[in-house]
Amino acid sequence: MRPVRGNRIVAILAAGGLTLAAAACSDAPDETPAGSGSSGAATAAYKACMVTDTGGIDDKSFNASAWAGLQAAKTEAAGVDPKYVASTAEADYEPNLRGFVTQKCNFILSVGGLMSDSTKAVAAQNTAQQFGIVDSSIQGAANVYPMQFATQEAAFLAGYLAAGYSKSGKVATFGGLKIPPVTIFMDGFADGVAQYNKVKSKNVQVLGWDKAGQNGSFAEDFASPAKGKALASTFVAQGADVIMPVAGGTGLGAAEVAKGSSGKVSIVWVDQDGCKSAAQDCDVFLTTVVKNITDAVQQAVVAGATNQPLTATPGYLGTLKNNGVSLAPYNQFDSKIDQGLKDEVEKLKADIIAGTIKVESASAPA
Repeated sequence: MRPVRGNRIVAILAAGGLTLAAAACSDAPDETPAGSGSSGAATAAYKACMVTDTGGIDDKSFNASAWAGLQAAKTEAAGVDPKYVASTAEADYEPNLRGFVTQKCNFILSVGGLMSDSTKAVAAQNTAQQFGIVDSSIQGAANVYPMQFATQEAAFLAGYLAAGYSKSGKVATFGGLKIPPVTIFMDGFADGVAQYNKVKSKNVQVLGWDKAGQNGSFAEDFASPAKGKALASTFVAQGADVIMPVAGGTGLGAAEVAKGSSGKVSIVWVDQDGCKSAAQDCDVFLTTVVKNITDAVQQAVVAGATNQPLTATPGYLGTLKNNGVSLAPYNQFDSKIDQGLKDEVEKLKADIIAGTIKVESASAPA
């Protein structure tokens, strides 16, 4: 689901920030996959360079969302030359970032909070270089533009929906790693279920996450469908019929379990609308908790390419109000969800935007 364009990052770009110069850059580093950048233009190139997290460029999730943002920026601003390098291990983060500094990239994007320490170190040594980071904010780093998301708000809606849709009275969630960009989804999901129980006097259980104790189930991997399948199978054996994996490509294993359930199990996907990013599994995606990384990245790059300032404070915060987070359409489940439940979810969304309902998470951006 694409965002409402009226709520773009440009609206929060404050004067006095670090201005990005549209200077020509050299070719991509050797490890950049062939064909990942543009073919070269007559105008000076504005090289936007992205370092993926370990999930890889085609994780159907946050790396893919960020790359889509770079590609979209290329269509909106002349000269944008998007490139990426994939990290296969956390040890790759800092060398990959330094490689793009050497290549004189105009904008270097770190995808994921796990890259915070590496980005902080490299940015501190290259203060004239503009960086950006998804799912993190680096204190004192004026040259690192943060893109963060109040994902708990949209996950709250998904939790309420899952509780209302469940036939077994049990839903589940698991993460790739126990880190704030993951547990924020799980917190919101659990609170949404709790809200449903409160207003309906029900007792739908959440497997895989205890918000109060901040303990739950994690695959320790963002790129292992086999681990996701094992976790999802366990939850199904315990009675869960709606599962939200917050685990990148690992979550595809949960979708596989759902596809083999003859319609008894459904999945809440995250980050990108699953019916677009993993269309082969659309028939099991109840909805998606969308984190609009694509538009956030696109507008940051376009701002840089058109000489608009980016400021590290406040940076970008995606919310339900500015469409930085949302629920995707129900797609193939639209006719299966009771209209009354749909209406309740829409009312909750309005209440969260109005501030009548506050969704809190220890992992929420400050």
